[in-house]
Amino acid sequence: MPKQHLLLTIAVVVLFVLLLLILFGDKGLADLNMLKKDRDHMVEKNTRLVRQNLSLYRSIERLKTDPAFIENIAREELGVVGKNELIIKSSRSR
Repeated sequence: MPKQHLLLTIAVVVLFVLLLLILFGDKGLADLNMLKKDRDHMVEKNTRLVRQNLSLYRSIERLKTDPAFIENIAREELGVVGKNELIIKSSRSR
């Protein structure tokens, strides 16, 4: 009977060690979860970059072909004023 008890104890210890290795060992479940989170983060980042690239591509195409778009960008980013336009500045008093 004690021999069976010893074998059972050894089997339980071995199973427990195997369980720990599966959960926390190299390439275990903890690493798998971390890799899944990293993958999900990279998929989200890739999606954002694809959208950004598409937006930039559209802007480039419009800059090549759309004079109104070019004018709008020049006005907003460079402060360009048209030929027959007049700038009126107002001062606020407090």
